[in-house]
Amino acid sequence: MSLQQEVMSALKEAMKSKDQTALTALRAIKSAILLAQTESGAKEELSEEQELKILQKQVKQRRDSAAVYLEQGREDLAAPELAEADVISQFLPEALSAEEIEKVVVATIEQTGAEGMKDMGKVMGIVSQELAGQVDGKTISAIVKAKLS
Repeated sequence: MSLQQEVMSALKEAMKSKDQTALTALRAIKSAILLAQTESGAKEELSEEQELKILQKQVKQRRDSAAVYLEQGREDLAAPELAEADVISQFLPEALSAEEIEKVVVATIEQTGAEGMKDMGKVMGIVSQELAGQVDGKTISAIVKAKLS
């Protein structure tokens, strides 16, 4: 089942159960996917990697918004954002642990023969492709910096 079909079936379930938080989050996913499809022109189907990037972006937007709201002492606004992020996260693959990411980074450094920060871009590119959809770039970047410095 494609991501779009999963979202549509979850949307129907949320409508039946009158879950407004889930409805809002799922409608946002549906909207983002439709926008991405129309952006790409004639190509209708998005690749799984593109869909994962859309989901990650949606989760990151909500978590960033919640962080801003919490900084300003607005827990009432932060709670729905975090709840929506949790709903969207259900469609993402299981996140990797720091140890698993570190193993991939170390293997990539050994494979490419990277030495120092000048090779960070090369390592980041390979690791980001390999772990697409499972880890955000900020986490990968932090681990690569630690290993190369």
